[in-house]
Amino acid sequence: MQPYSVLMSVYRKEDPAYMRVALDSMLAQTVFPDEVVMVKDGPLTDELEGVLAEYDRDNPGLFRFVSYPENRGLGYALSQGVLACRNELIARMDTDDYSFPDRMERQLAEFDADPALDMLGTQVYEFTDSPDEPVSVSDLPLGGPELDRYSKRRNPFRHVPMVYRRSRVLAAGNYSPDFLYFEDWDLFSRMLAQGDRGRNLAEPLVAMRVSPDFFARRGGLPYLSRIWRFKTELYRRGYIGAADFLISFTPHLVVSLMPNRLRGAVYTRMLRKRNG
Repeated sequence: MQPYSVLMSVYRKEDPAYMRVALDSMLAQTVFPDEVVMVKDGPLTDELEGVLAEYDRDNPGLFRFVSYPENRGLGYALSQGVLACRNELIARMDTDDYSFPDRMERQLAEFDADPALDMLGTQVYEFTDSPDEPVSVSDLPLGGPELDRYSKRRNPFRHVPMVYRRSRVLAAGNYSPDFLYFEDWDLFSRMLAQGDRGRNLAEPLVAMRVSPDFFARRGGLPYLSRIWRFKTELYRRGYIGAADFLISFTPHLVVSLMPNRLRGAVYTRMLRKRNG
């Protein structure tokens, strides 16, 4: 199968134990990565640096580190990481999530079978304690016109399980630092707008960690102002029309102003499929 790069970003507030779980899951893939590009988004804690040094020592030549002196945010970090990757196929991964062992084998097989494929996601489980005990599962469109319609109102991909072609990411302008919390949706909308082909596998191949903080970040006036700015930009580009803008922004308005516990219930019970 084609060689691939794993792209990850880390900053000082992340949990070293969670990062071990994420790294171990990528190093346990049935198709081993050709490189792991780790972007250090500003200074890290000694504990995080120690974990990265350990994995670098135990896997000679596998890790490539990108660093700079101050925290710049995920969009900037990923843009620098894409530039550092040496392979055409890039697999995204976060430092607090988990990839099942056959994730990359399954995704790479799709790229081998379809040379016109530009980006590929999967369904994801969401968990709080263990990847083997998910609390919900995504229900994303698999492709075609359904995915295109969905993309006008919600992000049609979850960012963690994405594999995409480096050349197409760069052709779309790479990640932007301008849309905090919407870096991935911004990029994927630009890729779809330039005619790139994308779809999702029906099976969950990644488990994403969620917590009360996960839902807290999706509420309040600061979040609401960011989603307004992002949706306004999609409208300005002509990617969405006025009806899509209103229909997609109104639920964000309501959910952002909810108490955090109620917001969490809406995400897990209404915007996802419950597991079990």
